[in-house]
Amino acid sequence: MKYACLVYGDGNLSDPLPESETQALHDDSIAYHEELRKSGRLLAVEALEPASTATTVRTRNGRVLVTDGPFADTKEQLGGLFIVEARDLNEAIRIASSHPATRHDAVEIRPVRELS
Repeated sequence: MKYACLVYGDGNLSDPLPESETQALHDDSIAYHEELRKSGRLLAVEALEPASTATTVRTRNGRVLVTDGPFADTKEQLGGLFIVEARDLNEAIRIASSHPATRHDAVEIRPVRELS
């Protein structure tokens, strides 16, 4: 089964990490993704630009409404995602909990709904 692992955090805006720790986190994440890829469990991985670069689009009453920034005003914002293949939720939790991002951010796990 496919699971989307959504990485949420504040972008370390409230407590910035030292450059050396930021680089170590980046390097560890790259290594972890490669390990998952080699095992055949990593299906996709993407990092996102900061939420301040977002554009939100809605269509209401036939009109397209475009707004700068994210829809929700929250402390934590979506920073990236990775999609894994796992036997069940327990395995997805094990995979996500080993990700270096969990040291500072949260990872939300959702089953991927297959569209037919």
